[in-house]
Amino acid sequence: MDDSTGEVLGFIVDECMRYALDVFYTPIYMKKNRPAYKLSIICDLENEKKIEDLIFKHTTSIGIRKIPIKRDILDRKKDTIIYKGNRYQYKIVSHNGKDYVYPEFESARELALNEDIGIKSAFDLLKILYNKS
Repeated sequence: MDDSTGEVLGFIVDECMRYALDVFYTPIYMKKNRPAYKLSIICDLENEKKIEDLIFKHTTSIGIRKIPIKRDILDRKKDTIIYKGNRYQYKIVSHNGKDYVYPEFESARELALNEDIGIKSAFDLLKILYNKS
């Protein structure tokens, strides 16, 4: 899209995320070296029409290119711990018999604000807390 504002791009990303697995845009150059943005959306087939409708309704795009892709995902589960009276959530994924623990961003954000520490320190602390639980 070579005629879209940042506000419109932000809006369409938010709208598409209601139905998509991921949405992002990338700065590109189009014909005649016009600066533009490429909107990329990864979605399941059952949501394809809804997302197309959103794009045509909210942007000046007059065409959509589609590329089928395959997706492999790891087995995952969610877990929660309580620390100082607050609930913090984690994603636990498994690969080749080994588990990996990832604190959820919103939990790390909340801990950083609650404890007045940096976000990186919050992630580190959440990992330590999980391993102790």
